Amino acid sequence: MKLPHTSLEAKHLPVMLNEVLEICSPRNGGLFMDCTFGSGGYSREILKHKNTKVIALDRDQNVRPFASELKNKFKSRFSFHNDKFSNLDCFSNKKFDAIIFDLGISSDQLDNLSRGFSFKSKNKLDMSMGLSHISAFEVINSLNQNDLKDIIKNFGEENEASTIAKNIIKQRGIRKIQNTDELVKIIKQSKKKDYKKKIDESTKTFQAIRIFVNQEISELIDGISKATKLLKPGGKLVVISFHSIEDKIVKFYFKNFSKNQSRSNKYFPEIKKNNLYLFESYKNRIIRASSEEIKNNPRSRSAKLRTAVRSGEVFREPKKFKTKFKNLTDLEKKNVQ
Repeated sequence: MKLPHTSLEAKHLPVMLNEVLEICSPRNGGLFMDCTFGSGGYSREILKHKNTKVIALDRDQNVRPFASELKNKFKSRFSFHNDKFSNLDCFSNKKFDAIIFDLGISSDQLDNLSRGFSFKSKNKLDMSMGLSHISAFEVINSLNQNDLKDIIKNFGEENEASTIAKNIIKQRGIRKIQNTDELVKIIKQSKKKDYKKKIDESTKTFQAIRIFVNQEISELIDGISKATKLLKPGGKLVVISFHSIEDKIVKFYFKNFSKNQSRSNKYFPEIKKNNLYLFESYKNRIIRASSEEIKNNPRSRSAKLRTAVRSGEVFREPKKFKTKFKNLTDLEKKNVQ
């Protein structure tokens, strides 16, 4: 069912809203965290149930009008914080029934061409989701060819990363690459045309640069680790991802820190040594948007929802998790002059 939305909600629709609500069960009341508030779709629906409270988080200060609308309506039951996942420590005095992450870029961010997320933009390269220290302009015009290649290849999974990086360096040697459409032109000239592929030639490179600008890998790893510490025993961690790198990270975390992670076969007895069991037995299941939702909201096509249930075990830092993806988080630390 296509849900009606207010004038403030504009065109951004929360992905798999019904599925998220079913998992979180706000009808039973409780304290919830919406870590990617956006235009407030999840928060708004949760707050419609009595005895619920929502703490919302978003690094994008442009969502404040949506937050103000909910604050005016729900008063003490809702609060908003303009912050990043990596700062979830500040809520350590609370325990949540469910915490939600929708990792996709919002329609509002894409449609605002001045922010440089869209291929259609002719504005200055930016791509900051908010609270970022660098812009896409600085990345494209400062990093060396090898670093650019590594970023585009690893974060964008782009097979032609070497050629794209080489041509970026060549073009900026003539003059700085200022605007989004200039970068699009370089990418298209660098790639072999594949008429079978439906995605734009620039998609993977734009994804890679956006991830680097916003340090999305580090933020995701910090975010879901710290969110786990904030959950009550039995609390739900819900993550919706939109590309394979995000999903790989979430899958690894849920599978390797659940009570059934140590068994190579489900019929073998559970082996408990010094393993860290942050979650109950994890079902390696992906929930996808229905065909009806995809029709109403095409951005939901690539969405994958995973959820895990917090165990009663005392939280300890999942060091193995951070070590697993150290190559990616180290890449995000490349210095931009």
